[in-house]
Amino acid sequence: MIIVGVDGSAPARAAVEWAADDALRMHQPLRIVHAVDRSPYQIAKFPTAEWPDALIRGGEKALAEALAVAHERQPSVEATTRLLEGTPAQVLQDEGRDATEIVVGSRGLGGFAGALLGSVSGHVAGQAPCPVVVVRGETGRRHDLITVGVDDSPACEPALPYAFEQARLRGSAIRAVYAWNMPVYAFAPGPHDMDAIRQAACEVIDEHLERYKKEYPQVSVTEEVRAAHPVDALRRASAESDLLVIGSHGHGALASVFVGSVRRGVLHHAQCPVAVVRAR
Repeated sequence: MIIVGVDGSAPARAAVEWAADDALRMHQPLRIVHAVDRSPYQIAKFPTAEWPDALIRGGEKALAEALAVAHERQPSVEATTRLLEGTPAQVLQDEGRDATEIVVGSRGLGGFAGALLGSVSGHVAGQAPCPVVVVRGETGRRHDLITVGVDDSPACEPALPYAFEQARLRGSAIRAVYAWNMPVYAFAPGPHDMDAIRQAACEVIDEHLERYKKEYPQVSVTEEVRAAHPVDALRRASAESDLLVIGSHGHGALASVFVGSVRRGVLHHAQCPVAVVRAR
């Protein structure tokens, strides 16, 4: 089951189109979800009797429009709708427990986009139990290339099988990008073996990719080592990619400090859809 969150916005429409395409590739049903969040209107000073009906009508309209988009995009995909009450972040997490992936737009009307790109971005994209795809950038052009971020931590491990499977389903190539910041001592006087540092980075990539190259021999793989901040390197790579895949620990506050900052930066600045994948 693929879950797509909608709120009636244009980016939500793009998310539905992306999710419908992926549902067809994966042979999965599609569930279109809208969250009715009453909490912003539950203020004692103001009457709320009129709000529930208005919120429900707005949600039903958003769902009906999204269902029509899904049917138009991929008529053969089984698509259903669900209107749920709760905050977008919690609804996404609950729906994702048994889902193959969750798909949302990059910006919206304060609903799912706010949940992912706002103050709780680390909570949802890092803690959802399945891959979370944020659809952003121009999705009409095809590059036949999927970029996956690789580093020397276990955080990248869950991203690799997802990226390779997406590449197989699409008939696309994989580009693995390892970005490393220039060490401080490199700017100090004296000799420094930068070639050795680059070679070590290449060995890290090879170690991560070896298993998946054997499992997916039909997928072409290229490797890039860049001396740059990971967010900048991945942002640049996203300009010529159909999908950017990054991993996430999802193991609490300490991981969020190191991995979360890269995740947030990529989600805000990437020029193509981004998949955040954590280990189940």
